[in-house]
Formats: sequence, structure tokens, C-alpha cells
Amino acid sequence: MSETSTLVLGLGNVICGDDGVGIIALERLRRGFKLPGAGLSLVDGGTQGLALLAILEEADEVWILDAVEADAPPGTLVALEGEAVEPALRERLSPHQIGVADLLDAMQWRGTWPARVRVLGLVPDDIGLRVGLSEPVARNLEALVQQTVRELREAGHVLERRDPDADASPPDDDRDRIARALGL
Repeated sequence: MSETSTLVLGLGNVICGDDGVGIIALERLRRGFKLPGAGLSLVDGGTQGLALLAILEEADEVWILDAVEADAPPGTLVALEGEAVEPALRERLSPHQIGVADLLDAMQWRGTWPARVRVLGLVPDDIGLRVGLSEPVARNLEALVQQTVRELREAGHVLERRDPDADASPPDDDRDRIARALGL
């Protein structure tokens, strides 16, 4: 198990179509895999922006799951790291990008940028007001989850697939995601 503090941060808005892909991928990761007891945490960051500063400052490594605008067809898996991360988070993310840009500025100003920041996401097709993912994004959601698992394992984290029959909780439907997004 890794001794590094790793944060997997899902970003997005589940009532804006494909913008919610980071949150949905995070939930799939949480429900589908047993996570190690220490060193790895999953956080639903929604559209909180600057409110996430304290959480990010505690992490050595951050994996951000989100919808990522790119010059590629909808549903394409995008992976960014190093010098490509900051410009992408400032310029090519979905509607909540202003909050993320403020967060980046605060981390730079405070000198608390994590040792590693990795962005994994899918190119959105529809980020309009609606619940549910577009067909091309939904089709590649599992690829995003599996890429995240693969990279976390490579970073030294032990993730084991859960027995699907052991989890008695029903899967979320659209109404549950809307209620959570609205704080109900």
C-alpha cells in the first residue's frame, strides 16, 4: 500500500448532463471497489470550487475525474498530467471551470500545489440542463473508471473489486442524483 496521501476528486454537476461524468465515475469507483483503509480517499467535489482548498492541500497526489473539453469526439478518454493540467483546468473544463480556476490560483498563491495532479475525464457531448449522460459518454464511462483503477494500482494502492451480490444498496436512479445535487 502506498504511504502517499492520494485524493480522487470527482467534479461536475449531475443536473447538467455530461458535466456530471466525474461524479458518476467516482460513485462507480466507490461502489465497485474496496478501497484501502489509509492513503486513498474519494471526494465528491461537485461544483464547490474554492471550498475544496483545504481537502486538496492535505493530498500529496490528486486524481481529478471530470468532463474535459478537447478537440476529440464526445466520449473520448482524456488523460492529462504535468504542465498540461493547469491550462486544461483553466480553459477546457465544463461549466464549473471558474470555481476550479479560483482553486488553482489559491493553491499557487499558497504554495500548496500537490506533488502530482492527474486529470482523467471524458469529452462531453451535452452539458445542457438535463439528468443523465449522453450515449457516447455513457458508453465510455466504464473505460474512465477502469483507467482510474489501473493508475491508482500502478501508484501503489490496493483496490479490490467488490462482490456485486454483497452490496445490498440499490443503484442510484436519476431522482437520487438530482436530490443529492440539490442538497435534499
